[in-house]
Amino acid sequence: MIIRLNEMVFYGYHGVHDEERTLGQRFIVSLEMCTDPASDSSISNLDDTVDYTKVYDEIREIMETHQFQLLEVCANLVADKLLADFPLIQQLNLRIQKPSVPIRGILRSVEVEVQRSRE
Repeated sequence: MIIRLNEMVFYGYHGVHDEERTLGQRFIVSLEMCTDPASDSSISNLDDTVDYTKVYDEIREIMETHQFQLLEVCANLVADKLLADFPLIQQLNLRIQKPSVPIRGILRSVEVEVQRSRE
């Protein structure tokens, strides 16, 4: 089974520049989680699957209460914590977008992506 949480928006204080960590900004997080296909057909209640409301809460807690200079560090922490706390997640793909980037130029956002697997 694939479970997706698409474009969750959090306000955080992450970035290399002091202003980014003082003023804060929006971050957009998307997550794709895969469970074990062998057990997917036996899902009948919430205990049989990944509770995505708890996943959302964990991501929100990290994004809104921690500070990171690098999105790569943030993404690694989120991915590792989700795998540690949700044993039914077999693999995940996490993307964090930073729409307001202090770059002299025109771009929609910067994004980091991390993939993790139990295998």
